[in-house]
Amino acid sequence: MAPLCPALPTRRAPPQRPVDGTAAAVPCGRLDSARGEIGISVRDRHVRLPIPARTAEVGPDRPSGRGGDGDVRRCGPSLRRDGRMSARTRCVFLRVLAKVLTDSSTSAELAPDGFVPLPNERKRHQRERRATPGSRTNGGPMQHASARRPDPTPPRPGSARRPRAAATAAVTVAGLAAVAALTTTAPALADEPVNAAPLVVPSLREWTGGTGEFRLDDGARVVVPAALSDLGEQLADEVLELTAHRVDVAVGAEPRDGDVVLVLDPALGHAPGGERFDEEGYALDVDPDVLTITAPTRTGVYYGTRSVLQVLVQDDARSAVPVGESLDWPDYETRGFMLDVGRRFFTPEFVRDYIAMMGWFKLNEFQIHLMDNEISPAGGDWSAAYDGFRLASDDPAFAGLASTDGAYDREDWQSFEDAAAAHGVQIVPEIEGPAHARSVIRWKPEVGLAGGNSDHLDLANPETTATMKAIYDEFVPWFEGPDVHMGVDEYFASPALFREYFNTMAAHLRDLGKHPRAWGSFTQMHGSAAGYDRDVTINAWNNGWYSGASAVADGYDFINTNDATHYVVPFADYYHGNGLDDRWIYETWLPHVAGNVTVAPGAPQGAMFAVWNDLVHADYTEQDVHGLVELTFPAMAQKTWAARTPDLPFSGFSALTRTLGLGPGIDVVEFTGGSERPGELSHGAEVTASSADAGHDAAHLTDGQTTTRWATAATDPATITVDLGAPQRVGAVEVEWTTAHPASYDVETSLDGSAWTRAARHTVAGPGVDRVDLPGDAARWVRLTAVVPATDQGLGAWRLSVLGRPDLALGAAVTASGTEPGTTFVPAHAVDGDPSTRWSADYSAQPWLAVDLGEPRTIDEVTLRWERASASGFRLDVSDDGTTWTEVASRTGMEAAARTDVVTVEPTTARHLRVTVTAKAMEPWLSLYDVEVRGTTPGGAEIDAEATVRCLAGTAYVAVVVRPEETADVAITTAHGSRTFADVAPGRAAYATFSARAGQVAAGTAQVEVTTDGGVATADVPYAGATC
Repeated sequence: MAPLCPALPTRRAPPQRPVDGTAAAVPCGRLDSARGEIGISVRDRHVRLPIPARTAEVGPDRPSGRGGDGDVRRCGPSLRRDGRMSARTRCVFLRVLAKVLTDSSTSAELAPDGFVPLPNERKRHQRERRATPGSRTNGGPMQHASARRPDPTPPRPGSARRPRAAATAAVTVAGLAAVAALTTTAPALADEPVNAAPLVVPSLREWTGGTGEFRLDDGARVVVPAALSDLGEQLADEVLELTAHRVDVAVGAEPRDGDVVLVLDPALGHAPGGERFDEEGYALDVDPDVLTITAPTRTGVYYGTRSVLQVLVQDDARSAVPVGESLDWPDYETRGFMLDVGRRFFTPEFVRDYIAMMGWFKLNEFQIHLMDNEISPAGGDWSAAYDGFRLASDDPAFAGLASTDGAYDREDWQSFEDAAAAHGVQIVPEIEGPAHARSVIRWKPEVGLAGGNSDHLDLANPETTATMKAIYDEFVPWFEGPDVHMGVDEYFASPALFREYFNTMAAHLRDLGKHPRAWGSFTQMHGSAAGYDRDVTINAWNNGWYSGASAVADGYDFINTNDATHYVVPFADYYHGNGLDDRWIYETWLPHVAGNVTVAPGAPQGAMFAVWNDLVHADYTEQDVHGLVELTFPAMAQKTWAARTPDLPFSGFSALTRTLGLGPGIDVVEFTGGSERPGELSHGAEVTASSADAGHDAAHLTDGQTTTRWATAATDPATITVDLGAPQRVGAVEVEWTTAHPASYDVETSLDGSAWTRAARHTVAGPGVDRVDLPGDAARWVRLTAVVPATDQGLGAWRLSVLGRPDLALGAAVTASGTEPGTTFVPAHAVDGDPSTRWSADYSAQPWLAVDLGEPRTIDEVTLRWERASASGFRLDVSDDGTTWTEVASRTGMEAAARTDVVTVEPTTARHLRVTVTAKAMEPWLSLYDVEVRGTTPGGAEIDAEATVRCLAGTAYVAVVVRPEETADVAITTAHGSRTFADVAPGRAAYATFSARAGQVAAGTAQVEVTTDGGVATADVPYAGATC
């Protein structure tokens, strides 16, 4: 008989009453599945009971901290849909017996069908009778007469909606009678381990862990009501993209084991989440058989799918989600980002990608600044000033208004709205005025001040307001969101006319069916908001122009968009030209804090950060901008969803975002955080494979993206070849395999692409990251050969990384000339191994950074990975004592761009390395992501090794023996295979033989690497050829 279920949790064990005067009686049970019986043992007496045919688990009520069905829930798998009792149900059965036998307060009330329901089950049925008529209890969609449940106590996740084969957990009366005659002394009860909350961005608000996991595999289904069929199809596509698992969509079907179920329940509520839960919250219920997402709105269901997808991509097989339950909701209504496309055009593809990426992190507002101009044209000549108006109408009346260097037509804009609807994002379009209006004045000079030589509209001219109304009348019908932003800031002309314009345009937008928004300018323009329309949502962008505290006092809804903390002007010497301090945002900032002004938590409607492209003549791309703000999106998402200090340290958060990437559906935006791993030699390298499926070619193995993969349906052994472009010292190969992984493969290297040396023969344990360490020899080409599929699925991999030798500077002590004032971009970031963190230097003319390697090292290579604010010239110095320095290399005239410099130096023994910047590409900024140092430790372990060729049964074998002088790890590599040994003690030997699989072997060398506490030593050990 197999064990029935583990010991009960002590903190939720039912009360125990002595039976024989010595100890509490708790039955112990075992399952005999072959005979369909449960055996109950009490002391030395035993009884067998038939498994009740109709026994089911406790219903979907969730543990509330009061015991009861919370104990039952931790039993494990739920009832099988074929009507048989699952392991969880058998566990429940036994626990019911224990409850009835040991708790005299339990009333074994007989149900009409002869079964005894658990006490908490009766409570659930009472709640079900109170539920709104028309609800379903089998996992399908629920229809309710009202949007809110009349019962003020909200149900727990999935209440009365998960599919179950029966309504109650029960035991037969005959079974109770049989067991009641038994007495026993029970062993002590032990707590079962529970699953920790899975890591997602933003983090889950509430989590109750269970045991075990749900696995999503090929053949699973996404079960949805008709109202969510489009979301079901979207999720199925995203599952395929992110996990390589193919799942079907079943509309209105009964769930079965392995399904993901999406439920739309307008009556679902959660008191702590309040209105935010009602509008965007969701309940996640994961048991081993079925994963269910329930929410009051489509947006909430969508957000639940983001959490599940993020958990999946962290699993080696991209299949597992831990069992447990979550209730999740945001703290703030507005969680957003503003992009200035008026001064710099961003392609429609980029905009759609950003909408999808924002949905991935549950950011919900994308403000698009559609119109603007340069700030100060040369000589005050506005006719030569750059401007942009990014909407293109096909109405001849608006001919000439749209920019010729990039504008969105109606089809482009509709694609934005469609993407926003699919990803839970609201677009807030902004058409500026009466300042920043050069585009309109260029089109109609008569509406501008100074005879048109201005970017300010002439508000004294009645035609001006009529012109702006006409623009809104033309384009507002394009906009599907409820809000439109009218700008209205930084107008340095008549305050009275400014206020009149503000009120007039606000009323006009409401007439068009939109709620108006504006930048806060009241304090600067009038000293107060007196006389201004109050039915406008304000972006509180500067505390001097109009602060959040003033907005609270005046009764305005407002959004914290503070310039001191949340503005980015790419590559400018003001407003965080090098990007925001994401660590500070994540660790310290809160949405109710705006610079030196703090309001009550919850007072703002929310917060957003903004990118302003003031430098209209600077040479940078939309991808360059993304590189500055990539990590700001998840950091802002975390703090506006859960406005508190996160539990996860920033280092862990940064690592998590590298795993999560940008999400599914990204076409043109490159993921900077995952693009180049520390020590990676193969990023962007040319790679070929013997076969590939359409859309999954081998180039995806080195593109640095987390959502692209190589795949082939072919089941023949495959070959994958990477060209590093030049000879490199290769230290390891990492491959992240899909579930279509190989059983084994060989790693071969070559300097010329013709003569190949086998560096390793490797067996693969399963899907996920697979690493093969190599001896560090030079090679230009690296290939995986004899890649034999382990399954009939063919082969697939998300990534193939060829890595260099170990980084000697990783985690080393570091000093520097200084750090950019007011930031946390400290020098230690340059040696922390995190490609998303950086050192931002002080503003000195020649900033420097020095690394202490801890002991003398023989240095032969230094890698510097720069942000776009890079060094156009630098010098490398070394030192034994950190005081006297010797130059070993220098560079000048380097490209002004984000780049990686690999500097080879003559092998030099030193303990300290210093990088001194002699010229900056973007004065005064200087930013360095990583310093990596490679080489060896002089005076490492001496190697006593020999290699010979032996013959056995006509087959040649290469035999290698290594005898270290102190305890060491040993790696032996030959053309016929490799082997490693750990902790080989003095007087012992590492011995390995490698079959040539032939009767003869050519002369060659065995590469031996010995690693001790003193460092690493390598040697090439020759052997002669032989014929057996």
